Amino acid sequence: MKFNWGTGIVLAFIGFISFILYFVISMTVNKKYEHDLVTENYYAQELAFENDLNKQKNAQTLKEDITWKRSPDGLIIIFPSDMEPSKISGNVFLYRPSNKQLDIESAISLSDHNLLIPDKSLLGGRWNIKVDWEYNGNSYVYKKDITY
Repeated sequence: MKFNWGTGIVLAFIGFISFILYFVISMTVNKKYEHDLVTENYYAQELAFENDLNKQKNAQTLKEDITWKRSPDGLIIIFPSDMEPSKISGNVFLYRPSNKQLDIESAISLSDHNLLIPDKSLLGGRWNIKVDWEYNGNSYVYKKDITY
């Protein structure tokens, strides 16, 4: 059989297609390359984004914002001191970008201005904190990326 330029082009196409198919199949089969969405109900949260913007605007009008600090017992979230702790309600959500099994969601129940997240629940590394809270009928949200 004679090898000419037409045969070379066909062999080059077959080689290129085989190369692409190998990578497509290896990426779809290999569990190492499997990625999830950031959250399970991503699209529902995207629809609630405008509501979060309004809550952030409300939080900007406060004299004192939520703060946090690390202690030997865990992560302490400190609410504004000019508010009555028993009237504060809502949820605290700690999101771990590297592992969704470590995510923590907790209801806010305060006797003083501090909320403690125990150290045994938290691993060192990056966390995203979202505190969605309400006081006297006004809704607020606090978001912060931290390294614990």
